[in-house]
Amino acid sequence: QLQFVESGGGLVQPGGSLRLTCEASGFTLDRNAVGWFRQAPGKEREGVSCISASSGYTHYADSAKGRFTISRDNAKNTVYLQMNSLNAEDTAVYYCGAHLRMMCPLNWASSTGARTDFGSWGQGTQVTVSS
Repeated sequence: QLQFVESGGGLVQPGGSLRLTCEASGFTLDRNAVGWFRQAPGKEREGVSCISASSGYTHYADSAKGRFTISRDNAKNTVYLQMNSLNAEDTAVYYCGAHLRMMCPLNWASSTGARTDFGSWGQGTQVTVSS
């Protein structure tokens, strides 16, 4: 079965940091753009960040710019999301998804893009920011 395994979430205080890990299972990642997404209760899944297959291009949602950093290690079949300066609005289940092509699609950040252009979703990892 082709899917990701996300890990690294947890409970963190406002201003804290977490590093999320997304490991591909059953397929290799070196020809796929990969996105990190999140879904809060009652809300649609939204894009947080996206990285091209070669790591040459990275994209961030406005809410993530300056605080989050996406990276990948194709030799380890793994994508990371370093999250700093976390706040309560970052509380959500975080998922990663693979795109069929090497470059992130133009609609990567939208809920529509998440539904139509990414797949191989894992079970997600819960991030809770609370004091």
